[in-house]
Amino acid sequence: MSTIETRDGTKIFYKDWGPKDAQPIVFHHGWPLSGDDWDNQMLFFLANGYRVIAHDRRGHGRSDQTDLGHDMATYSNDVVDLAAALDLRNAVHIGHSTGGGEVAAYVAKAEPGRVAKAALLGAIPPLMLKTDANPDGVPIEVFDGLRAGLAANRAQFFLDVPSGPFYGFNRDGAEVSQGLINNWWRQGMMGSASAHYQCIAVFSETDQTEDLKAMNVPTLVMHGDDDQVVPIANSAGKAVKLLPNGTLKVYEGLSHGFFATHPDLVNADLLSFVQS
Repeated sequence: MSTIETRDGTKIFYKDWGPKDAQPIVFHHGWPLSGDDWDNQMLFFLANGYRVIAHDRRGHGRSDQTDLGHDMATYSNDVVDLAAALDLRNAVHIGHSTGGGEVAAYVAKAEPGRVAKAALLGAIPPLMLKTDANPDGVPIEVFDGLRAGLAANRAQFFLDVPSGPFYGFNRDGAEVSQGLINNWWRQGMMGSASAHYQCIAVFSETDQTEDLKAMNVPTLVMHGDDDQVVPIANSAGKAVKLLPNGTLKVYEGLSHGFFATHPDLVNADLLSFVQS
Protein backbone atom coordinates (compact mmCIF):
# COMPACT_ATOMS: atom_id res chain seq x y z
CA MET A 1 0.00 0.00 0.00
CA SER A 2 1.14 3.55 -0.74
CA THR A 3 1.36 5.78 2.32
CA ILE A 4 2.97 9.01 3.40
CA GLU A 5 3.88 9.90 6.96
CA THR A 6 2.55 13.24 8.15
CA ARG A 7 4.35 15.71 10.41
CA ASP A 8 2.91 14.01 13.53
CA GLY A 9 3.81 10.51 12.38
CA THR A 10 0.37 9.45 11.13
CA LYS A 11 0.43 7.24 8.03
CA ILE A 12 -2.01 8.36 5.32
CA PHE A 13 -2.99 5.93 2.57
CA TYR A 14 -3.33 7.27 -0.96
CA LYS A 15 -3.92 6.14 -4.55
CA ASP A 16 -1.95 7.85 -7.33
CA TRP A 17 -2.82 6.80 -10.88
CA GLY A 18 -1.81 8.10 -14.29
CA PRO A 19 1.11 10.01 -15.83
CA LYS A 20 3.14 11.80 -13.17
CA ASP A 21 3.69 14.76 -15.52
CA ALA A 22 -0.06 15.23 -16.16
CA GLN A 23 -2.19 17.78 -14.29
CA PRO A 24 -3.19 16.30 -10.91
CA ILE A 25 -6.81 15.96 -9.83
CA VAL A 26 -7.00 15.36 -6.07
CA PHE A 27 -10.18 13.92 -4.55
CA HIS A 28 -11.25 14.41 -0.91
CA HIS A 29 -13.91 12.05 0.45
CA GLY A 30 -16.80 12.65 2.82
CA TRP A 31 -17.59 11.23 6.26
CA PRO A 32 -17.19 8.34 7.16
CA LEU A 33 -15.88 7.03 3.86
CA SER A 34 -12.56 6.62 2.02
CA GLY A 35 -10.84 7.49 -1.22
CA ASP A 36 -12.74 4.59 -2.82
CA ASP A 37 -15.83 6.80 -2.92
CA TRP A 38 -14.27 8.51 -5.96
CA ASP A 39 -13.53 5.39 -8.04
CA ASN A 40 -15.89 6.42 -10.84
CA GLN A 41 -14.48 9.94 -11.08
CA MET A 42 -10.88 8.73 -10.85
CA LEU A 43 -11.35 6.31 -13.73
CA PHE A 44 -13.12 9.01 -15.75
CA PHE A 45 -10.37 11.61 -15.32
CA LEU A 46 -7.66 8.98 -15.79
CA ALA A 47 -9.21 8.11 -19.16
CA ASN A 48 -9.11 11.81 -20.03
CA GLY A 49 -5.36 12.00 -19.48
CA TYR A 50 -5.11 13.35 -15.94
CA ARG A 51 -3.13 12.18 -12.93
CA VAL A 52 -5.67 11.24 -10.25
CA ILE A 53 -5.04 11.02 -6.51
CA ALA A 54 -7.31 10.11 -3.59
CA HIS A 55 -6.29 9.66 0.03
CA ASP A 56 -8.05 8.22 3.06
CA ARG A 57 -8.44 10.87 5.78
CA ARG A 58 -6.70 10.02 9.07
CA GLY A 59 -8.78 7.51 11.00
CA HIS A 60 -10.70 6.58 7.84
CA GLY A 61 -10.27 3.76 5.35
CA ARG A 62 -6.73 2.37 5.24
CA SER A 63 -5.01 5.27 7.00
CA ASP A 64 -3.83 4.98 10.60
CA GLN A 65 -6.69 4.64 13.07
CA THR A 66 -5.31 7.40 15.24
CA ASP A 67 -7.62 9.04 17.77
CA LEU A 68 -5.57 12.26 17.56
CA GLY A 69 -5.81 15.23 15.22
CA HIS A 70 -9.49 15.12 14.38
CA ASP A 71 -9.94 18.78 13.52
CA MET A 72 -10.05 20.62 10.20
CA ALA A 73 -6.64 22.23 10.70
CA THR A 74 -4.95 18.84 11.07
CA TYR A 75 -6.94 17.28 8.22
CA SER A 76 -5.76 20.07 5.93
CA ASN A 77 -2.19 19.86 7.25
CA ASP A 78 -2.23 16.20 6.20
CA VAL A 79 -3.08 17.38 2.68
CA VAL A 80 -0.23 19.90 2.81
CA ASP A 81 2.10 17.00 3.67
CA LEU A 82 0.62 14.80 0.92
CA ALA A 83 0.99 17.55 -1.70
CA ALA A 84 4.60 18.09 -0.65
CA ALA A 85 5.44 14.38 -0.64
CA LEU A 86 3.97 13.88 -4.14
CA ASP A 87 5.12 17.33 -5.33
CA LEU A 88 1.63 18.22 -6.56
CA ARG A 89 1.53 21.47 -8.52
CA ASN A 90 -1.23 23.20 -10.49
CA ALA A 91 -3.65 20.66 -9.01
CA VAL A 92 -7.43 20.69 -9.04
CA HIS A 93 -8.84 19.74 -5.62
CA ILE A 94 -12.34 18.23 -5.56
CA GLY A 95 -14.06 17.57 -2.23
CA HIS A 96 -17.42 16.16 -1.17
CA SER A 97 -19.17 17.00 2.10
CA THR A 98 -16.52 16.94 4.87
CA GLY A 99 -13.97 16.61 2.08
CA GLY A 100 -15.22 19.92 0.73
CA GLY A 101 -14.38 21.48 4.07
CA GLU A 102 -10.95 19.88 3.87
CA VAL A 103 -10.45 21.35 0.39
CA ALA A 104 -11.41 24.83 1.61
CA ALA A 105 -9.04 24.62 4.58
CA TYR A 106 -6.19 23.33 2.40
CA VAL A 107 -6.61 25.75 -0.50
CA ALA A 108 -6.78 28.68 1.94
CA LYS A 109 -3.22 27.96 3.11
CA ALA A 110 -1.63 26.11 0.18
CA GLU A 111 1.73 27.23 -1.15
CA PRO A 112 1.57 29.36 -4.32
CA GLY A 113 1.52 27.19 -7.42
CA ARG A 114 0.10 24.13 -5.68
CA VAL A 115 -3.57 24.72 -6.57
CA ALA A 116 -5.14 25.71 -9.90
CA LYS A 117 -8.84 25.25 -9.14
CA ALA A 118 -11.21 23.74 -6.59
CA ALA A 119 -14.64 22.14 -6.61
CA LEU A 120 -16.91 21.79 -3.57
CA LEU A 121 -19.63 19.13 -3.92
CA GLY A 122 -22.39 18.94 -1.30
CA ALA A 123 -19.80 20.61 0.92
CA ILE A 124 -20.16 21.64 4.56
CA PRO A 125 -18.72 25.22 4.52
CA PRO A 126 -19.20 27.77 5.82
CA LEU A 127 -20.86 26.31 8.99
CA MET A 128 -23.49 23.63 9.45
CA LEU A 129 -24.37 24.09 13.14
CA LYS A 130 -27.15 26.41 14.27
CA THR A 131 -25.70 29.15 16.48
CA ASP A 132 -26.68 32.68 17.46
CA ALA A 133 -24.61 33.93 14.53
CA ASN A 134 -25.91 31.17 12.21
CA PRO A 135 -29.60 30.96 13.14
CA ASP A 136 -30.69 28.97 10.07
CA GLY A 137 -28.15 26.20 10.71
CA VAL A 138 -28.83 22.60 11.70
CA PRO A 139 -29.73 22.14 15.41
CA ILE A 140 -27.17 20.42 17.64
CA GLU A 141 -29.74 17.71 18.40
CA VAL A 142 -29.36 16.37 14.84
CA PHE A 143 -25.62 15.84 15.31
CA ASP A 144 -26.18 14.40 18.79
CA GLY A 145 -28.46 11.89 17.07
CA LEU A 146 -25.68 10.91 14.68
CA ARG A 147 -23.33 10.38 17.60
CA ALA A 148 -25.90 8.29 19.46
CA GLY A 149 -26.63 6.13 16.42
CA LEU A 150 -22.93 5.53 15.75
CA ALA A 151 -22.16 4.67 19.36
CA ALA A 152 -25.14 2.34 19.78
CA ASN A 153 -24.72 0.19 16.66
CA ARG A 154 -22.32 1.54 14.07
CA ALA A 155 -22.86 -1.36 11.66
CA GLN A 156 -26.63 -0.83 11.50
CA PHE A 157 -26.31 2.96 11.48
CA PHE A 158 -23.95 2.71 8.50
CA LEU A 159 -26.68 0.84 6.63
CA ASP A 160 -29.45 3.24 7.60
CA VAL A 161 -27.70 6.42 6.43
CA PRO A 162 -27.02 5.38 2.79
CA SER A 163 -30.34 3.53 2.59
CA GLY A 164 -32.11 6.76 3.49
CA PRO A 165 -31.12 10.42 3.29
CA PHE A 166 -27.55 10.22 1.93
CA TYR A 167 -28.54 9.17 -1.60
CA GLY A 168 -32.17 10.23 -1.36
CA PHE A 169 -33.27 6.60 -1.44
CA ASN A 170 -35.99 7.48 1.08
CA ARG A 171 -37.79 9.61 -1.54
CA ASP A 172 -40.85 8.29 -3.37
CA GLY A 173 -39.87 6.86 -6.74
CA ALA A 174 -36.15 6.79 -5.99
CA GLU A 175 -34.11 4.28 -7.99
CA VAL A 176 -32.30 2.45 -5.18
CA SER A 177 -28.82 1.03 -5.78
CA GLN A 178 -28.00 -1.73 -3.30
CA GLY A 179 -24.42 -1.62 -4.56
CA LEU A 180 -24.02 2.02 -3.45
CA ILE A 181 -25.49 1.18 -0.04
CA ASN A 182 -23.19 -1.82 0.40
CA ASN A 183 -20.13 0.12 -0.75
CA TRP A 184 -20.91 2.98 1.67
CA TRP A 185 -21.16 0.44 4.50
CA ARG A 186 -17.93 -1.28 3.41
CA GLN A 187 -15.98 1.97 3.36
CA GLY A 188 -17.41 3.16 6.67
CA MET A 189 -16.67 -0.05 8.54
CA MET A 190 -13.02 0.04 7.40
CA GLY A 191 -12.41 3.14 9.50
CA SER A 192 -12.13 3.89 13.19
CA ALA A 193 -15.26 4.35 15.29
CA SER A 194 -13.41 6.91 17.40
CA ALA A 195 -12.36 8.92 14.33
CA HIS A 196 -15.87 8.81 12.92
CA TYR A 197 -17.38 9.90 16.24
CA GLN A 198 -14.97 12.81 16.60
CA CYS A 199 -15.39 13.86 12.98
CA ILE A 200 -19.09 14.63 13.54
CA ALA A 201 -18.06 17.66 15.62
CA VAL A 202 -15.51 18.63 12.96
CA PHE A 203 -17.98 18.71 10.09
CA SER A 204 -20.76 20.32 12.09
CA GLU A 205 -19.00 22.89 14.27
CA THR A 206 -16.06 24.18 12.19
CA ASP A 207 -16.66 27.74 10.96
CA GLN A 208 -14.89 28.04 7.60
CA THR A 209 -16.00 31.52 6.65
CA GLU A 210 -12.41 32.78 6.55
CA ASP A 211 -11.21 29.74 4.59
CA LEU A 212 -13.76 30.46 1.86
CA LYS A 213 -12.72 34.12 1.69
CA ALA A 214 -9.08 33.04 1.26
CA MET A 215 -9.72 30.63 -1.65
CA ASN A 216 -8.18 32.76 -4.39
CA VAL A 217 -8.65 30.23 -7.19
CA PRO A 218 -11.65 29.52 -9.46
CA THR A 219 -14.03 27.44 -7.36
CA LEU A 220 -17.08 25.51 -8.57
CA VAL A 221 -19.74 24.93 -5.92
CA MET A 222 -21.98 21.98 -6.86
CA HIS A 223 -24.99 20.98 -4.77
CA GLY A 224 -28.21 19.01 -5.04
CA ASP A 225 -31.25 21.03 -4.03
CA ASP A 226 -32.75 17.96 -2.31
CA ASP A 227 -29.70 17.43 -0.10
CA GLN A 228 -31.09 16.13 3.21
CA VAL A 229 -27.67 15.92 4.88
CA VAL A 230 -26.10 19.31 4.09
CA PRO A 231 -29.02 21.66 3.30
CA ILE A 232 -28.18 23.84 0.31
CA ALA A 233 -29.40 27.16 1.72
CA ASN A 234 -27.06 26.99 4.70
CA SER A 235 -24.04 25.76 2.72
CA ALA A 236 -23.60 26.30 -1.01
CA GLY A 237 -25.96 29.30 -1.03
CA LYS A 238 -23.76 31.07 1.51
CA ALA A 239 -20.40 29.71 0.35
CA VAL A 240 -20.61 31.08 -3.16
CA LYS A 241 -21.14 34.59 -1.76
CA LEU A 242 -17.96 34.32 0.34
CA LEU A 243 -15.70 32.94 -2.40
CA PRO A 244 -13.61 35.50 -4.32
CA ASN A 245 -14.08 33.53 -7.57
CA GLY A 246 -16.97 31.13 -7.04
CA THR A 247 -19.63 29.71 -9.35
CA LEU A 248 -22.72 27.83 -8.18
CA LYS A 249 -24.16 24.83 -10.03
CA VAL A 250 -27.43 23.48 -8.57
CA TYR A 251 -28.78 20.02 -9.45
CA GLU A 252 -32.56 20.00 -9.23
CA GLY A 253 -33.99 17.14 -7.18
CA LEU A 254 -30.64 15.52 -6.48
CA SER A 255 -29.37 14.25 -3.12
CA HIS A 256 -26.28 14.65 -0.99
CA GLY A 257 -24.50 11.82 -2.83
CA PHE A 258 -25.40 13.15 -6.27
CA PHE A 259 -21.98 12.52 -7.83
CA ALA A 260 -22.40 8.80 -7.07
CA THR A 261 -26.02 8.50 -8.23
CA HIS A 262 -25.51 10.66 -11.37
CA PRO A 263 -21.81 10.32 -12.27
CA ASP A 264 -22.19 10.92 -16.01
CA LEU A 265 -23.88 14.27 -15.40
CA VAL A 266 -21.45 15.42 -12.72
CA ASN A 267 -18.30 14.13 -14.42
CA ALA A 268 -19.07 16.07 -17.59
CA ASP A 269 -19.58 19.27 -15.58
CA LEU A 270 -16.37 18.72 -13.63
CA LEU A 271 -14.37 18.08 -16.80
CA SER A 272 -15.78 21.22 -18.40
CA PHE A 273 -14.77 23.21 -15.32
CA VAL A 274 -11.25 21.74 -15.21
CA GLN A 275 -10.71 22.45 -18.91
CA SER A 276 -12.23 25.94 -18.89
